[in-house]
Amino acid sequence: MDLTHTLFPLGWQHYLFGGLFIGTGVALLYLLTGLVGGMSTVFSSTWSFIVNRPFFQRSRFTGSRSWRLVYATGLILGALAWWWLFADGTPSSTEVPAWMLLVGGIFVGYGARLGNGCTSGHGICGLGALQWPSLLAVLTFMATAFVTANLVAWGLA
Repeated sequence: MDLTHTLFPLGWQHYLFGGLFIGTGVALLYLLTGLVGGMSTVFSSTWSFIVNRPFFQRSRFTGSRSWRLVYATGLILGALAWWWLFADGTPSSTEVPAWMLLVGGIFVGYGARLGNGCTSGHGICGLGALQWPSLLAVLTFMATAFVTANLVAWGLA
């Protein structure tokens, strides 16, 4: 059985290169500026431009929102560059219904707030900075993902 084909039907190289680019970018951001580039904080700090609720107006968000907006713009432009250069401009689609994507997004957003960061933030930035809470968060994320994937594979979810 060819596990490479079944585990990575579209190939593994783009995952490797994507991970190297993300890791390099986050490391350079930290080494050159001392700033940590977690995306859930980017989301909250961007909302601080237009929402006056006390949560979004904390100095943690308002003091960093300008560079975080530039950071998010770079993320979007990088994705567009990849799409044009490597995906031939062909849009992707999914068979997942829109309501499931919406509900999943709400759960992910709530979990990111509850966990004080998203999976990528803890996994890339938190582990890179040797933060013990991030290690616990990543272990929790991975255990939950393993259980969920197996439930789906067995037809129980």
